[in-house]
Amino acid sequence: MIIKGIKRVIFSGVVLSTLVASSLGQESKQKQIADSLAFLKTFNVKMPIIKTPVFKQDTFDIVKYGAKPDGVTLNTSSINQAIEACNKNGGGVVVLNEGVWLTGPLYLKSNVNLHLRSGALLLFTTDKSQYKLIEGSWEGKPAVVNEAPISGYNLENIAITGAGIIDGNGDAWRFVKKSKLNESQWKNLVASGGVVEKDGSKWYPSVSYQKGYNTKDATVIKPGTKPEDYTELKDFYRPNLVVLNSCKKVLLEGVTFQNSPAWNLHPLMCQDLTVRNILVRNPWYAQNGDGIDVESCKNVLIEGSVFDVGDDGICIKSGRDEAGRKRGMPTEEVIVRNNVVYHAHGGFVIGSEMSGGARNLFVYNNSFIGTDIGLRFKTTRGRGGVVEKIYIANTFMKNIPGDAILFDMYYAAVDPVPMAGEERAAPKVEFLPVTEATPQFKDFYIKNVVCIGAEKGIFMRGIPEMNIQNVNLEDVTIKSKIGIELIEATNVNLKNIHLVSDKTNPLILVENSKQINISGLKSDTEIQNLITLSGDRTEAVSLAGPSVITAKDKVKFNFGAKPKSLKINK
Repeated sequence: MIIKGIKRVIFSGVVLSTLVASSLGQESKQKQIADSLAFLKTFNVKMPIIKTPVFKQDTFDIVKYGAKPDGVTLNTSSINQAIEACNKNGGGVVVLNEGVWLTGPLYLKSNVNLHLRSGALLLFTTDKSQYKLIEGSWEGKPAVVNEAPISGYNLENIAITGAGIIDGNGDAWRFVKKSKLNESQWKNLVASGGVVEKDGSKWYPSVSYQKGYNTKDATVIKPGTKPEDYTELKDFYRPNLVVLNSCKKVLLEGVTFQNSPAWNLHPLMCQDLTVRNILVRNPWYAQNGDGIDVESCKNVLIEGSVFDVGDDGICIKSGRDEAGRKRGMPTEEVIVRNNVVYHAHGGFVIGSEMSGGARNLFVYNNSFIGTDIGLRFKTTRGRGGVVEKIYIANTFMKNIPGDAILFDMYYAAVDPVPMAGEERAAPKVEFLPVTEATPQFKDFYIKNVVCIGAEKGIFMRGIPEMNIQNVNLEDVTIKSKIGIELIEATNVNLKNIHLVSDKTNPLILVENSKQINISGLKSDTEIQNLITLSGDRTEAVSLAGPSVITAKDKVKFNFGAKPKSLKINK
């Protein structure tokens, strides 16, 4: 087995930790270092030091514990025995060779590297009786859940590595919306069994799932009850594929994680997490089928990985509402670089469960291709939490069905791109008191974005009592149907913005926002309306750039906006 080593490069007191794989040439290593140094220089920041686990080279072959790679034998006990033996021996590597290894839930232990060699398929059983009901977490709150196929709690020095595949057999757990499938797929799904909702809009794998879905607060553990009291709704409690809770020095590398019942990877309250060169896959119709959800973690590196999933791709969270605020653990000191996201609701995402806050996130050299939304930042009233000090550079996008860059403080838990014929009303605008439940988005620095094809270029929508604040975008080129919309935003600085928009009536909308500075604006299409200012709280808007000069008379003022609120600069 090849054990990969660590190479560290010192620059201005910052350690840039890069795992050097045998397949990574010197040129690639040098480019990675150069990219990191350029990022540091661009934003004048220091990135975190990420500690990585180290293992004894002792190997434990699961075959020696009775496991069989025939896809029929249930190997739960054998694999867990190997993990336990490895741990008691002081650690090492538990090896899965080629074959189909059918299993139930696996429990990681400290100092153990679960290693899947090429050709190894670790397949989780569809027999739900193998998964115990426990008290866990669902979308940022304590909840009844089925235990995860792979889990680890309060561990240190753990890893899942190799070139094999981990498959959660998620289709046995998921409900499916009819709108997600074509007619033939829907007919085949219904014919396979399960239950169809009365209105024909959803398919459930069982009556138990249907009942859970239609039970209010079904995941909430009521006072005086235990998880086993919810057996009647068991099928509804879909597990995340890998749950790592309160673990230190974690490595996920090389493996394919796919077909999860819900989220694929859920590190919760972990420290020193490295995710490198993995592939994460879920069907596009997989509800809650996120790629990775990093929740209340510190010191994280996600790099060189590919995501093609049913919900958000790379997502930052920190708990939901009062539960998240009470935990009070932000996700912080995170590096996300050199990743590709294909289908997902969002490429790089913060929220909506961000009640513990998020800060010091460093995101660069990522590509989003066919992702519903590229950079997606979402929250809603009731969350609380502060998201701040977010640094993003070199983001490249293509064929984005929704918004290239989105900030939305009215998240409503719906798919980001409406289905054909679906109409959504704008949220009711009202001032509410600022409390601990009021969320905040502030101090975003985004540079060098290229997006070729999107519905909308840039969309910001804050709330009246707490505007989105201090957002800075520079060197942005976006080809989209609609240009820019800024609503309830304060101190937004857009510099060197190149828009190729199909609709230019208006090219830019500013509504109830102030201190909006747009310079170096260039449009490759004829402008019908350069900017519309709307709302009596709009003030201090300035425009400059070559396209501003040629279209300076094409402005509109609506709903109380005053001409003095706009300044046109040469």
